[in-house]
Amino acid sequence: MRYIVGVMGPAKARKKDVDNARVLGELIARREWVVLTGGRDVGVMDAACHGAKKVPGSLTIGILSSARERVSKYVDLAIITEMGNARNNVNVMSSNVVVVCGLMGAGTVSEVALALKAGKPVILVGATPVEEKFFKKLGGRLIATVENPEEAITLMMKQFEQQQPDLVQGARSWGV
Repeated sequence: MRYIVGVMGPAKARKKDVDNARVLGELIARREWVVLTGGRDVGVMDAACHGAKKVPGSLTIGILSSARERVSKYVDLAIITEMGNARNNVNVMSSNVVVVCGLMGAGTVSEVALALKAGKPVILVGATPVEEKFFKKLGGRLIATVENPEEAITLMMKQFEQQQPDLVQGARSWGV
């Protein structure tokens, strides 16, 4: 089974979030998992797909809100929804897990909230203590925080191994 990992983050991202997304995309692809992003040619979306395309045979999916947006050249399959910000729900519901690199934008925060409402696991990479506290209060055991992409991969591997049959149907507790 090829898991779909949603990598979410702002279009106007900090350098560390872009760097984390690029490494994360590559690490996801090395495990033959699918990288799903918002599909645009900016910020975390572009970086995660760019990282994935360093791996031959990788698959990247971009879920775009309209045909007016520029698609990242690293997206293999662009899905144009013409749904505006409602496409964030498509991003979340199409992902087995949501990994967040940077919580600077309302769109990213909405994706975390939608994931929590849907019972999907969320991993925050490099979150500040304030962000961690806020989202753990909202999501409890569905929220995990890590310092770097490697830790996110380790956490996903454990979760996928433990929950393999159930993961496609919905998330379970991260046990953190």
